Amino acid sequence: MTKNKGIHYSWIVLLVTFIALLFVQGIRLSFGAFIEPWEESFEASRAQITSVSLVSYLVFAVLQPFVGRIMDRVGVKRVVIWSIVVVGAAMILTAFATKPWQIVLLYGVMASIGFGGMSNVVGTLVVAKWFTVKKGFAMGIMSAGTATGQFSVVPLSILMIEAIGWKLTVMILGMIVLIVLLPIILLLFKASPKEKGIEPYGGALPETVPVSPGGNSLTSKPKGSFFLQRPFLFLFFSFFICGFTTVGLIDTHLVPFAQYCGFTAATAGAAVSTLALFNFSGTIVSGYLSDKWDSRWMLGGLYGLRGLTIIILIVIVHEQRFFTFFLGQTELLFIFAISFGIVDFATVAPTMKLASEYAGKTIIGFMIGLLFFGHQIGAALGSFIPGVLFDQTGSYDITFVTAIILCLAASIMCFMLPRPKQV
Repeated sequence: MTKNKGIHYSWIVLLVTFIALLFVQGIRLSFGAFIEPWEESFEASRAQITSVSLVSYLVFAVLQPFVGRIMDRVGVKRVVIWSIVVVGAAMILTAFATKPWQIVLLYGVMASIGFGGMSNVVGTLVVAKWFTVKKGFAMGIMSAGTATGQFSVVPLSILMIEAIGWKLTVMILGMIVLIVLLPIILLLFKASPKEKGIEPYGGALPETVPVSPGGNSLTSKPKGSFFLQRPFLFLFFSFFICGFTTVGLIDTHLVPFAQYCGFTAATAGAAVSTLALFNFSGTIVSGYLSDKWDSRWMLGGLYGLRGLTIIILIVIVHEQRFFTFFLGQTELLFIFAISFGIVDFATVAPTMKLASEYAGKTIIGFMIGLLFFGHQIGAALGSFIPGVLFDQTGSYDITFVTAIILCLAASIMCFMLPRPKQV
C-alpha cells in the first residue's frame, strides 16, 4: 500500500482504535448491569457496590494526565497491548471474587488501570498523529467506538447475566478481550505514520502556534497561568460535568433505575441499546459538524439539551399520569434513551477540537489528559453519590435535579468560552 493508492492507512488505524475502544470501554460501561447482581450475591448495599465504580473512576482519572507521558517513554502500542491484557485478566479473575473488597481490587483497581491505558486519551493522540485534515470527523468516529461498545457490550452483558449469571459473564468478556481484540492490535495497530513510512492523512502541515484571545500564546505563559485561564478552566469544569451526567450518572444508573421503576431486564437492555445507537449517530454527526460549526456554541447547546432530557426521568417516576392518554412509562423511557443518546458522547469531539486549538503542541497531550482527568472525577462522583442518595432516600430525585442544574451551568460556561485564534 502506498500513500497515493487505495485506502490511506490512517483509516485502518482509526478502525482498529474504534474496535479497541468498543471492547475495552464497552466493558467499563457495563458496570451498571452488575450493580443488582453484586448487591444480591454479596448481600451489599447500593452504596457499597457503587464504591467499586468510585474507585474505578478515580483510578481511571488519576491515570489520564500521565498516559501521554508513559506512552512517550515506552511507546503507544506497548501501552495499548498491556492495557488490553490487564483488562482481560482482571475480568477473568473477577469471576472468582467472593467478597466486595475483591471486586474493588480486581475491577475497581486492576481493570481500571487497563481502562485508563486504552481510553479516549490514546484515541485522541492517535487521531492527532494520523490526521491533519478531518480531525473533528475522525475524533467523532473514534469516540463512537465507546458508544458502539455501549450499544453492544452493555445489553449483551445484561442478557448474559440474566441467562448464565454474572460470574460466567465476566469470564467470557475477559476471554473475548484476550482472544479476539489482542491479536487485532498486535497485527494492525500502528502508533504513528512514521511506523509505515508515510505522511498523515492530509499531509504534513506547517507548525502553528495556537494563541489566546488576547493574542498571547498559551504555551508562552507560565504553566500556573495557563491553568488559571478561562479556556482551560471552563473546558475543564464543563467536561467534569459531562462525566458526572453521562458515564457517572446515566451510564451507571440507567439500568438499576429502570429496574427500580419495574422494567424487565430485557426492556432495560433495549433502552440501553437504543441510547447507544443514537449515541453512536450523535457522536459521528457531532464530529462532522465540529469541523464546520463553532464548537463553543455546539457545546453550549448540547449541555442545555442534555439537561432537558434528564427531566424525562423525573416525569417517568412522578408525572407519568399526565401522559397516559398517549404515552406510557415504557414509551417515555425510550424517548429519554433517544434524546439523551443524541447528546451523550457528542460533547467529546468539539471539546477535544477546542482543546487542540487553545493549547500548543508542547502541552496538548497534557491538557487532554487533564480534561479527561476532570471528566473521570466527575464520573466517579456521578456514579457513587447517586448510590448513597438512593440508599438514604429510596429515589434518584435529588440526583436528577442536581444533574439538570449542572448541565445548565456547563452550557453557560461553554457559551462564555473565548474564540480560539491562530497565527
